[in-house]
Amino acid sequence: MQIKIPENVEKIINTLEAAGFEAYAVGGCIRDSLLGREPNDWDITTSARPEETKKLFKKTFDTGIKHGTVSVLMDRTVYEVTTYRIDGEYEDSRHPKSVVFTDRLSEDLMRRDFTINAMAYNPKRGLTDLYGGRDDLKNGIIRCVGNPEERFNEDALRILRAVRFGAQLNFSIDDGTRSAIKKLSYTLEKISAERIQVELVKILTSDHPEYLLTAYELGITKVILPEFDKMINTPQNNPHHCYNVGEHTVEVIKKVRPDRVMRLAALLHDVAKPDTRTTDAQGIDHFYDHPDKGVMISKKFFDRLKFDNDTKEKVCALVGAHDWTIGANAAHIRRYINRIGEECFPDIFELNYADTLSQSMYDREKKLKHLDRLKAAYEEVMAKKECVSLKTLAVTGKDLIDAGYKPGPEIGKKLSELLEKVIDDPSLNDKEKLLKLL
Repeated sequence: MQIKIPENVEKIINTLEAAGFEAYAVGGCIRDSLLGREPNDWDITTSARPEETKKLFKKTFDTGIKHGTVSVLMDRTVYEVTTYRIDGEYEDSRHPKSVVFTDRLSEDLMRRDFTINAMAYNPKRGLTDLYGGRDDLKNGIIRCVGNPEERFNEDALRILRAVRFGAQLNFSIDDGTRSAIKKLSYTLEKISAERIQVELVKILTSDHPEYLLTAYELGITKVILPEFDKMINTPQNNPHHCYNVGEHTVEVIKKVRPDRVMRLAALLHDVAKPDTRTTDAQGIDHFYDHPDKGVMISKKFFDRLKFDNDTKEKVCALVGAHDWTIGANAAHIRRYINRIGEECFPDIFELNYADTLSQSMYDREKKLKHLDRLKAAYEEVMAKKECVSLKTLAVTGKDLIDAGYKPGPEIGKKLSELLEKVIDDPSLNDKEKLLKLL
């Protein structure tokens, strides 16, 4: 079995071996190469101790020296070179208390998470696959190395990584691994919010975000995303719908592009439906005010998982506006652009189309035609470059000060009043006209 590895990776391996050590490319880069994918990075494992590795290369950094990792810089690219190691006892379901260096590749591969990530390659010796990783790749299976409960007790994040790899590769999770996940999913409580966030976003932006349902079945969302459990258990007895809220949500996620903001907006657009559900005398469910209440729940979600403010603001704008009911005229469009923001506004159409196509066939054609009219009205506003925000208003705070207004909150209030008038009538967006209006 021959794998094409980058020239610099081969140089590092050859340099280590010329000095009397073993060295292999290892882990995800081997998995991706066998799948015919371009690896994001290349990791190297070696029998050389960190100080021995450092002596062999001109530019190195002690990125994880305690755990045996030295970063080697070659042609402006960083390669991590890690000594074969055995992990000591894990104290927090995430990190080993200590590591012991070893001279045996087999012991290093034994500590890795999944069989598909526990393969190593050396240009002279070929592929080392001690745990059936190549067969699992061929059969599309995510399987732990050795005892799955031991692997998950060592590092609970592996529970979420199992689902993430399933979503990215469209692989099924081995029965023994599934059973261990169900038993130990509660241990994800020990994992930091930042780590949970990264893995969740990778699942959502994968080619198969429907693995969110697998996470639910395995008890994972109960710990990291309880909002989804509430959605999956909320029916929608309404002619407009054919799924429960959670199933509908997954369908919407699948239909928007794999972009962080879009997939999160799809995840959260109906997050408040469980809390706003009412049933009328005819047995029809209604979800009044769910967009506004959805914004409140979404903010708590973003704060809990330590998301950045930019993502939070963009997604919340889309969640709050996704159920808009306006006429397809320019004034309404300008007002909504001002509310949602110029950067995010085109995304509301994508979210709305996906939302509509994930509902029942009831009035679908009518809804889609209305969206087409709204989009045409939006494109006309953009083509005319009509003012929709303070940054394109013909007057500034300085103009108002020059006209005699005192600096302070009153300036902002007056600018907002003028913007309201311009949104209603774009022809007023002229400096002289606006100053006269004052």
